[in-house]
Amino acid sequence: MEESLRRDADEPLGIGGGGGRPSAGDEQVAEEAELQGRCLDLTSFQLHDLSEVDIPDDLVELDLTTNRLSRLDPRVGLLSQLRKLSLRQNLFDDDGVEPISRWNVIAGLHELVLRDNKLRKIPDVSIFKSLLVFDVSFNEISSLNGLSNVANTLKELYVSKNEVNKMEELEHLHSLQILELGSNRLRVMENLETLTNLQELWLGRNRIRMVNLCGLKCIRKISLQSNRLTSMMGFQECIALEELYLSHNGIQKMEGLSTLQNLRVLDISSNKLTAISDIEKLTRHGGLFFWIIYSSVVFCLLHAFLNMPCRLEDLWLNDNQIPSLKGIDLAVSGSREKLTTIYLERNPCATSSEYSTTLRQIFPNLQQLDSDIFM
Repeated sequence: MEESLRRDADEPLGIGGGGGRPSAGDEQVAEEAELQGRCLDLTSFQLHDLSEVDIPDDLVELDLTTNRLSRLDPRVGLLSQLRKLSLRQNLFDDDGVEPISRWNVIAGLHELVLRDNKLRKIPDVSIFKSLLVFDVSFNEISSLNGLSNVANTLKELYVSKNEVNKMEELEHLHSLQILELGSNRLRVMENLETLTNLQELWLGRNRIRMVNLCGLKCIRKISLQSNRLTSMMGFQECIALEELYLSHNGIQKMEGLSTLQNLRVLDISSNKLTAISDIEKLTRHGGLFFWIIYSSVVFCLLHAFLNMPCRLEDLWLNDNQIPSLKGIDLAVSGSREKLTTIYLERNPCATSSEYSTTLRQIFPNLQQLDSDIFM
């Protein structure tokens, strides 16, 4: 299972007033609707400049993806209502985007995409005090120096496919929810302590040897695919974790999983596993206690206690060294009813003539086994 970069799924910006929410007699809502609809999409026009393009001065979104631009048109800097600007997949270098740091008129920008250009450093975006999304993936950036000037309002940061070798200047980004640093040269997980609102951490294709989440407990998605991990220890306190991707490492043992009560997707394919373990106890326990204090007497009342099956739905264990299916029913006993997808192909156990039959008997709600889908 390969990790995907979230920015790839953006919908086209379109052009015109199709985004309005009509409300009779409410001028303010009508104005907001019109504002939301002022978008100009010039994707894949192969433009070298914008000299022949009419740029309305009330644009809210401007998408210049996949052109041949290397310099910013000064008119963009006069769009006082601009909230989203995409310069993805062009020819901008550091000098080419430098003017944007002085364009105070567009200081209200919420989303800036500079993905897939020729940048060698983090551009100065300090004037954008309300920035929510910042994407500089697929460039030639060697350091995160400059991130300290990015507004602490930022919720999504994408710096994948660069040459970054250290996690730094992240401490002030308290509102950050998504951090994408995949395909860099990172060796150590560090400086994450203050990112208490982080929901997704994508660090695939680096050189990381050990898990260190710096005490973070609220992350829901983590990818450490294609690194140099030999152990799964380090996730025990991430009780909110829903998706964990650890494929293409050197992991020899399944461990540190029993506390991950909300885990839905577990990918440990292409490792060195010889057994399935530490997920049989993936059950969710919940209790609500009331403490009533009167004088010197303390009463503890148990209001509710729940013991529900685990949420694990997808289990990817293909391309390992698991010898047989013997004992697999016990190894995943907590997930028997919930599991809908399991991959075990290219393990020695998958050569058994009873491979498919056995697994379908163990998991009554199985919908997919390897590439086979059951209707």
